[in-house]
Amino acid sequence: MITVERLTKKYGNTLAVDDITFTAAAGRVTGFLGPNGAGKSTTMRIMVGLTRATAGTVTISGRKFADLPNPGLEVGVLLDASAQHAGRSGREILTLAQRLMGLPKARVEEMLEAVSLTPDEASRRVGEYSLGMRQRLGIATALIGDPEVLILDEPANGLDPAGIRWMRDLLRGYADRGGTVLLSSHLLHEIEVIADDIVMIGHGRIVSQGAKTELLHAAGTLVRAVDLARLEQALTDWGLTVSPTGDGALWTDADAALVGTVALESGIALTELRAAEGAGLEEMFLELTSTTQREGAPA
Repeated sequence: MITVERLTKKYGNTLAVDDITFTAAAGRVTGFLGPNGAGKSTTMRIMVGLTRATAGTVTISGRKFADLPNPGLEVGVLLDASAQHAGRSGREILTLAQRLMGLPKARVEEMLEAVSLTPDEASRRVGEYSLGMRQRLGIATALIGDPEVLILDEPANGLDPAGIRWMRDLLRGYADRGGTVLLSSHLLHEIEVIADDIVMIGHGRIVSQGAKTELLHAAGTLVRAVDLARLEQALTDWGLTVSPTGDGALWTDADAALVGTVALESGIALTELRAAEGAGLEEMFLELTSTTQREGAPA
């Protein structure tokens, strides 16, 4: 299990991660979602000791990453497939990982076969690889130690449809055997298909989290009012999550009865009030993150 408790990261006056708490449980795939610049990559870098937190903690099976004696045997990590040494072959990179972790030599060929890199491809320099091939090599490196936890940032980036399906089946099988998977991706449909749990972040804060089935079944409420700005303020004052939908309505995580009560007590006339049932992950994502950072901002 991955446990994140009150994690905060500041860069000068910029608050990249703002007091977030969540868990990724064993035997489940947790989708970690948010717009570019929301804090996903920063959080994942803190998890594996590449960035120091300003406050809060991250533990993996009860221990900090820095305290793991042989991290690759417990945590498989893929944060940037393009960061592999371009001058080495795929087989050399896996061999270095195998030796570092003290694994049998046969493990290298097992991993190459598992991620469908041919002997010819394995002998080529990584600088000649496509992005999809680098992703496969990165997955092989993450899995070579047979860890109990996987932390993957955009692992399907650069894969063709067949590769995405392969990735999905691989990670689903890993979780079904008891592994913990924390998966960041901008491919919302793939997350919706594979994830058991969702953690959604915007402006460095958790905006929604829970089991995927519960989040999508109870997708909140859509409401319109004569004075939408007053209603948004009233709902916010109640501590509810509120975001404009872009078509003259508000979405909130509260149920319709509570929204109606808030409007009545605030003296605001409603023109529409309905449950946002049946919303898919993409619709939910856009509603919850509509006011977060623009695309292309640093994570």
